[in-house]
Amino acid sequence: MEANADQALIRRLADGRFHSGAELGEALGISRAAIWKRIRRLEQLGLAVESVRGKGYRLSSPLDLLDPEALEAAFRGHAALRFLPVTESTNGDALALAGEGVSSPVVITTEFQSAGRGRRGRAWQSPFGANLYLSVLYELAGGYSALGGLSLAAGVAVARALEREAPGLNAGLKWPNDLLVDGAKLGGVLIELAGEMDGRVQVVVGVGLNVAMSERQADAIDQNWIDLRQACPAPPARTALAGAVGRELLAMLDRFAVDGFAPFMAEFQALDLCLDRPVTVHGPDGARDGVARGVAEDGALCVDIGGERRLVHGGEVSLRLR
Repeated sequence: MEANADQALIRRLADGRFHSGAELGEALGISRAAIWKRIRRLEQLGLAVESVRGKGYRLSSPLDLLDPEALEAAFRGHAALRFLPVTESTNGDALALAGEGVSSPVVITTEFQSAGRGRRGRAWQSPFGANLYLSVLYELAGGYSALGGLSLAAGVAVARALEREAPGLNAGLKWPNDLLVDGAKLGGVLIELAGEMDGRVQVVVGVGLNVAMSERQADAIDQNWIDLRQACPAPPARTALAGAVGRELLAMLDRFAVDGFAPFMAEFQALDLCLDRPVTVHGPDGARDGVARGVAEDGALCVDIGGERRLVHGGEVSLRLR
């Protein structure tokens, strides 16, 4: 009940206009004092609420809230939709569904993640209604060994969705899982797995995309970032973007289940921001400088280091462009 009332309050404030405490209290059926307490809770979701005597409350900027009914229609016949306004992690939710034996595919999305995850255990900043947080649960055969290049294929799928919903964006891919615009991070992909090592695997493909994030909300991000509001003159609506990304991921997984990474390799190479550029590879033995030379058929990064061609796999290294 508490969570539902919080969401009802957010919907009332989403237009970015002032609403008096009396108006909000009447609409939600609670006292003005209770409204004030709920306003304080919204700040825990990363929402900045302004309070002006005689005018009431408003969000510092309007919210473009997701439309679950429109998304359910977008995925009908392709995947089930699980929408939770607030959750810890959409990838975590997907893994929990896999553990419960829920049949896939399932698309999970949310307005806010309290424990969003990036690669290598990093936190993914997930303020309410600001960005896109979406995961797909999908079953693949062939065990873990058949999944080489999946994160790269997922990056291609997200780039396709962005090309359609935000034409002219000119996003590129940095191996193994980052989407960049003008050298700044727009989003990323996180692959997680559940299932048998050599049998059927429940794959979770998680995507985070920055859409309209304030400097205050991004204060904890420790790298150069950009969002769609900065990168294109007319950023797509979040519901349309979520539908496009989800459909492209599902189509990619359908193809990947049959042909693996091969059908996506050329398209990844065309979007590859590392290709023929100096890179620094950070691995267990320290940092080594080299030149990136594309990717192998299993998605490994090919790097020329000290006159020798090396294959670098995603689980072993991090990579920084020099």
